[in-house]
Amino acid sequence: MGCCSSAAHSSKREWKPLEDRSCTDIPWLLLFILFCIGMGFICGFSIATGAAARLVSGYDSYGNICGQKNVKVDGIVNSGLDLTQKKYVFFLDPCNVDLVHRKIKSIALCVAACPRKELKTLADVQKFAETNGSNLCSYELLSSKYTTDLQASKLCPKLPVPESAPIPFFHRCAPVNISCYAKFAEALITFVSDSSVLHRLISGVMTSKEIIMGLCLLSLVLSMILMVIIRYISRVLVWILTILIVLGSLGGTGVLWWLYAKQTKFVNETLTADQLQVAKDNLQALLVYAISATVFTVILFLIMLIMRKRVALTIALFHVAGKVFIHLPLLVFQPFWTFFALILFWSYWIMVLLFLGTTGSPVLNEQGFVEFRVLGPLRYMWWYHVVGLIWISEFILACQQMTVAGAVVTYYFTREKRNLPFTPILASVNRLVCYHLGTVAKGSFIITLVKIPRMILMYIHSQLKGKENACARCMLKACICCLWCLEKCLTYLNQNAYTATAINSTNFCTSAKDAFVILVENALRVAAINTVGDFMLFLGKVLIVCSTGLAGVMLLNYQRDYTVWVLPLIIVCLFAFLVAHCFLSIYEMVVDVLFLCFAIDTKYNDGSPGREFYMDKILMEFVENSRKSMKEAGRGGGAEGRELKPMASGASSS
Repeated sequence: MGCCSSAAHSSKREWKPLEDRSCTDIPWLLLFILFCIGMGFICGFSIATGAAARLVSGYDSYGNICGQKNVKVDGIVNSGLDLTQKKYVFFLDPCNVDLVHRKIKSIALCVAACPRKELKTLADVQKFAETNGSNLCSYELLSSKYTTDLQASKLCPKLPVPESAPIPFFHRCAPVNISCYAKFAEALITFVSDSSVLHRLISGVMTSKEIIMGLCLLSLVLSMILMVIIRYISRVLVWILTILIVLGSLGGTGVLWWLYAKQTKFVNETLTADQLQVAKDNLQALLVYAISATVFTVILFLIMLIMRKRVALTIALFHVAGKVFIHLPLLVFQPFWTFFALILFWSYWIMVLLFLGTTGSPVLNEQGFVEFRVLGPLRYMWWYHVVGLIWISEFILACQQMTVAGAVVTYYFTREKRNLPFTPILASVNRLVCYHLGTVAKGSFIITLVKIPRMILMYIHSQLKGKENACARCMLKACICCLWCLEKCLTYLNQNAYTATAINSTNFCTSAKDAFVILVENALRVAAINTVGDFMLFLGKVLIVCSTGLAGVMLLNYQRDYTVWVLPLIIVCLFAFLVAHCFLSIYEMVVDVLFLCFAIDTKYNDGSPGREFYMDKILMEFVENSRKSMKEAGRGGGAEGRELKPMASGASSS
């Protein structure tokens, strides 16, 4: 389980792509299995203690489960009732929502039927009880006394009783009119100031649900088309972006200096003292902006001058990535399987969380009603459950990364592409399950260790908002930011470690060390790919979102049933961005894997007999052009020469 045991010999080990295959990080796989068994114990405990029945059937404010006979609990009145015929939970004041504790602050009763129409008076409540056999007032009050008893106003539901219907599978009577929860909705959507706006927004979504579904499908199609197009327009797109960046930086700097020169003419003694001071402050600010823009432009030009040759590698990698998707078409569907797996796990996690919310022993709260609370050490089970949410979610995402890495590595290091496995994706999944689940478990656990402190600090920051001083707030934000940066760096390193494991079948720490060495040796190339490449993919996401949003505006323009387009367009654009991010992140992942394979290929092979390159013809042309440039510039000088010099363990190229 340690990182140092095998890493000490990694410098003497040669890379042997796809030759040897062995199990990696077995102790971490056993630890992950034990953790999952613990998650299963929590699920079983919550079901065994009656939580499942209380969740599905519901329970009243006295601890009775609706729809069954109950056992009397000492010290609690109205407990132990036979409620076999009363299968639905009814709240006397269902609109009284506690936003802080996220629950309904109302007495809950078990009733035989939900009121299917509004009841405006106690006489209507009494008539409903006599007609349907469903008493909506407290158990101790007979239906014949609903209109005569002086305590009826406290023991009966708040008038008017809204029309309600049972929630499918959960046997709760819920108001049909959503305006009942207007306050709760306004707390979530701050720009909604009245229920009429909320009604128009929701009616807009319901009216245009076919258009929304069509636009979501359009974003899916556009994402798949863009992945194909990028292969053919990558070279043009990169240079267009480069030109736009140059023109933008020059234009912005020029405008700032022009504004500074223009403002200088207006600063004169004819202005009042206050106006003169404001004008001088503005002039000074413009000068600072102009100088900053000039420095930024100069630095940008220097960076582009240094990295101009490495942009060609980015273009070549994008071109080869397009070929990968042609040979491995199942890669396109990888986001679907990952999303499906995450949805299944999250559904299970939420179900168990709901079970935990109703697990425990009955205790009286401050109002004298029953709540179920877990006492003793078991009350900390939900912490374990939260850690499970993070670790297993990261594990599923890491499995996707390892699967993609394994498939792309197989493609890259197979010299004759016609000898590729029938389905490289399934072959990669098979290798993952048989050999490398421990490595994935260890990598995902490292990310979890960084995520948990960041989430705790974010929770503390939200709880202390408005209470802490400026210094504490700044320190908290700085810690959160540092942890976020660390998480992103570790995620990138983990992805490359999975690629190294897929190539050489080494454990996580050895793979991470080897990948880190390769990345450091090719630092400028990494910077070029992660700036130019990521910016290209970001623009692709923006293009898909804008295209889908524009299509949405045009389609909604022909629909005159309502006037509020905000919510449908927000839903469509968010979904379009999510879909584009899922697909293009796979493209980005493929490019990163190809780069590491390329860097290893150029380091340990030189094209001589017995050390032939594995790379694609496009990348071969890039290497040849780079070598020609090196020869012209003189051997041994410059970072490019050091990067492209063929190296092998114990040998040098001649």
